[in-house]
Amino acid sequence: MAVADYEYLVLSFGREVERNDIRRTLTEHAEYGHWELARTRTYVGGRTKTWLRRRIIRARRSTVISGW
Repeated sequence: MAVADYEYLVLSFGREVERNDIRRTLTEHAEYGHWELARTRTYVGGRTKTWLRRRIIRARRSTVISGW
């Protein structure tokens, strides 16, 4: 079984950003960008840092047909 490759997007929100705004932003990234939540961290000062990830889809080579 192959290990999945992911790309990551890190979002940082200051303490002045309300939870509903953070939730809305994360929902939009999930719905339209196909991101999934990987990790969320809230620091002592109130800053929230969120890591989103999505699987990297690699195109497979098609079979080469002789004579073309």
